Amino acid sequence: MTAVCPSPHHEDDVVLLGHGAGGRLTAELLDALVLPALDGQSGPLEDAALLPGHPDLVVSTDSFVVSPLFFPGGDIGSLAVNGTVNDLAMRGARPIALSVALVVEEGLPLAQLRAVVESMGKAAREAGVPVVTGDTKVVGRGAADRVFVTTTGVGQRRLGLRPSAALARPGDAVLLSGPIGLHGTTVLSTREGLGFESDIASDSRPLHGLVAALGPLGEQVHTLRDPTRGGLAAALNEIARDSRIAVEIDEDAVPVPRAVAAACDLLGLDPLVVANEGCLVAFVAQEAADAALTALRSRPEGRDAVRIGEVSADGPAGRVVLRTLVGARRVVDLPIGELLPRIC
Repeated sequence: MTAVCPSPHHEDDVVLLGHGAGGRLTAELLDALVLPALDGQSGPLEDAALLPGHPDLVVSTDSFVVSPLFFPGGDIGSLAVNGTVNDLAMRGARPIALSVALVVEEGLPLAQLRAVVESMGKAAREAGVPVVTGDTKVVGRGAADRVFVTTTGVGQRRLGLRPSAALARPGDAVLLSGPIGLHGTTVLSTREGLGFESDIASDSRPLHGLVAALGPLGEQVHTLRDPTRGGLAAALNEIARDSRIAVEIDEDAVPVPRAVAAACDLLGLDPLVVANEGCLVAFVAQEAADAALTALRSRPEGRDAVRIGEVSADGPAGRVVLRTLVGARRVVDLPIGELLPRIC
């Protein structure tokens, strides 16, 4: 998505930031341009929306432009399936159907296209969700970068699970299902030839099984979010904003793989803002925290689940604070722009 920064002087005086700027700029674009034009509903911007008149059905759509197409741990095909399945899961839903649209650049080798589509089919079968419809368009050379994929998913919410970005509450425990930074650093290293891809792989995978494991906790699961673009920092800030709460997390509790930390040190990046595609953040009632951790750890994709913080009872609403290793506190801001373009 292209971010638009309106000038205070004239509505047509804009600055366009390419490569899909995220965080504050994306929020400004949505609030000032997209939502008003489409009569978008007010309220939190969720990973998936409830279908009007069908409160147990949710829908989500996403476009994937990742570069390179293939990387350790995944490719654009499996990423497109997993990403949409996960957006449905963050509303407590199991996926029931997908649609797929492909925009293919003229000249793309058929072997690459076949590999992408076969990977997509394999990921859909593993997630247990059929691809029921789709579309394919071919554009001229230079009009796209090899292939872009758009997936739309429909899901049905699980009995008792009603998570929302606006439902986190003071006292909630903040849980993380696994290590952060793997996807973003893997894709960037592969793209730029940095060499870290030999030590790490993307965490791209479906998360609806983890959400199903949390199902028995019902309404004690207040909020779920997969920290994709903008990483953990963006996810926590969005939840803090939409729920009007203050979040505090511990630096030493956040699992950052050694190779991810090394890559971030080299590139001057904060692991908190690096994209993920295979972990989730859960805000659960304090009394349910241990049961939620046990449920997450019962699944292979959640075996490294940890508690990383809590919702403060008296902090400023909308603020995320990191308690550092040396005992200090620093504010974790919403990323201003997308630091790692073409990451998903």
